[in-house]
Amino acid sequence: MPLPYQIATLLYCFNERDDILLLERAQEPNLGLWSPPGGKLKQEAGESPFACACREAHEELAIELEPRDLHLTGLISEHGYQGQAHWLMFLFEVKKRLHELPAPIREGRFAFFNRTQLAELALPRTDREQIWPLFWRHRGGFFAAHCHCLANGQNSWTLEQGSAV
Repeated sequence: MPLPYQIATLLYCFNERDDILLLERAQEPNLGLWSPPGGKLKQEAGESPFACACREAHEELAIELEPRDLHLTGLISEHGYQGQAHWLMFLFEVKKRLHELPAPIREGRFAFFNRTQLAELALPRTDREQIWPLFWRHRGGFFAAHCHCLANGQNSWTLEQGSAV
């Protein structure tokens, strides 16, 4: 049976100290792991990735964003993630700085972390392997990468495009 294709946005939000906001997920995918907030596009409504990112910021972080408040930093495609779905993810850095920690939501609780603390956190494997390193290397620019998630638990990555600032 073919796997479904999921399309999502991730929001890379920072505070004044340049600490990253992460969500400890209370639901699948990535239950118990720390990742950026975000969510799935409303495909049936024809929602754009930018509109989805703004909606998710309102729903999860209680902040109002416009497309101009976002920088499209990355595009990640994952083939066969956890053997359950293919994913296409739009990674947006939020230009506005957060001044306080968002309240917990049904998807989990939030915390700020500095860049070095990420190494100690429980992160999704694909995030640790490539997504975070690519984000930091291309921050302010753009990258596109593809991950072929293999049945043996290994991942094969291809950087399809990258430009740093």
